[in-house]
Parts: sequence; structure tokens; C-alpha cells
Amino acid sequence: MSNLIAFGRMFLSYAVLVILIAAVMAVAIFLGITIAKKKNAKAEAEAAKPAEDAAEEA
Repeated sequence: MSNLIAFGRMFLSYAVLVILIAAVMAVAIFLGITIAKKKNAKAEAEAAKPAEDAAEEA
């Protein structure tokens, strides 16, 4: 019986570890996507700005 309890403890320990790793990965992916979207939006706004300046000068 003690072997079953030890197995259950180890299983739960590894299950919690996997859940924590998955949570960290999810947060990292979310932050990466958010930062990439902000960077792309900023680059797009800067690319559109010279076009607007050229249109005003003409």
C-alpha cells in the first residue's frame, strides 16, 4: 500500500510541475505575441508617416 501512496505522490508532483511549466509557457507566448503586435503596429505607423508627409508637400 505504501508503494501506491508513494507513486500517487510522485505522480501528483510531476503533474503539478507539468502544469506550472505549461502556465509559464502560456504566459511567455502571450507576452511574445503582444510585444510583436505592438512592434509591428509601431513599424507600420512609422512607415505610413513619411507617406503622409510626402502627400502634404505635394
